[in-house]
Amino acid sequence: MNHVPNLIQIFGWTTFAFLVTLLATPIYFKLAYKFKLGKQIRDVAVDGKKASLFKELHAKKSGTPTMGGVIMWGSVLFTILFSRFLSLLGLIPKSLLDRGEVYLPLVTLVSVGFLGAVDDIFNIKDIGGSKGIKARPKFLLLTLFATLGAYWFYVKLGFTSIHIPSVGDFEIGLWYIPLFMLVIVSTANAVNITDGLDGLAGGLLVLAFAAFAAIAYGKGLIILTIFCGVLIGTLLAFLWNNVPPALFYMGDTGSLAYGATLGVMAMMTDAVVPLFLIGAVFIIETLSVIIQLTSKKLFGKKVFLIAPIHHHFEKKGWGEAKITMRFWIVGAAFGLVGTIIGLVGMGNGF
Repeated sequence: MNHVPNLIQIFGWTTFAFLVTLLATPIYFKLAYKFKLGKQIRDVAVDGKKASLFKELHAKKSGTPTMGGVIMWGSVLFTILFSRFLSLLGLIPKSLLDRGEVYLPLVTLVSVGFLGAVDDIFNIKDIGGSKGIKARPKFLLLTLFATLGAYWFYVKLGFTSIHIPSVGDFEIGLWYIPLFMLVIVSTANAVNITDGLDGLAGGLLVLAFAAFAAIAYGKGLIILTIFCGVLIGTLLAFLWNNVPPALFYMGDTGSLAYGATLGVMAMMTDAVVPLFLIGAVFIIETLSVIIQLTSKKLFGKKVFLIAPIHHHFEKKGWGEAKITMRFWIVGAAFGLVGTIIGLVGMGNGF
């Protein structure tokens, strides 16, 4: 493998996506203020009760522009299509619109992004009185997208096994479909749950996609590696304006889309096991919600002051920046271990 041209492509397209997103941001701001795309703070918790504590902590964020995820995944789509345009002109040898490596994650990003955009609009306009699409229909729609992806992987691409690092491949046959669905729906919701503090989910996603970029590169999936770089470029541009205090939020159109795409990335690199480490903070955040709801339902008591766990620390007096940075550090540590396991476990000389 000739590494220099590959690295030039990876960092070149990452930079391009970063600049496209930055240039699109002022346009987004104008539209956001024109159409009053301000975030509405939810006042009802997942269990249907009043979310008074959450509203107390985040009342100051009400009205901050949201739906910034549209320019993020929109910039990814533009970058991919622009590469196709350049390839048709003969200016580059191959476009990024690769059927085997990019079609599925790109379709996932855009389709789930549309779902998230509808959810954000429901939140902004207070449609249905639930500050967004209700949990059940949103879950069903995510499951539908995941089912279509699972069908493509199982029937069209012939994926029927999972890889256990340093052990080998395990044939699971038809069980691959529910596994795929579980991974996609779980990662989408986990990132969505984590997206509650300025820069928190965005920084963790950068770390996660960087880990999968390394694994994809180790497997010789160069276009998929570049795609990870493009995602990272848009996330870095988002973080440029989202570090505390955030100028805008990615919204569900960003968190759901990038979360689902993270799950697809794990399946495409056959790295489901490393995902548990690479996405450890997302998993911890989700578990904190499950533990809280279960404890309240069975015992009538809270385990955390407020869930997800980042709000627990916020209530204890930690500043947003401190929580975000410490969670990034934890995410980086787990991500590094997950990347090493993913690479060494391939047995291709790593």
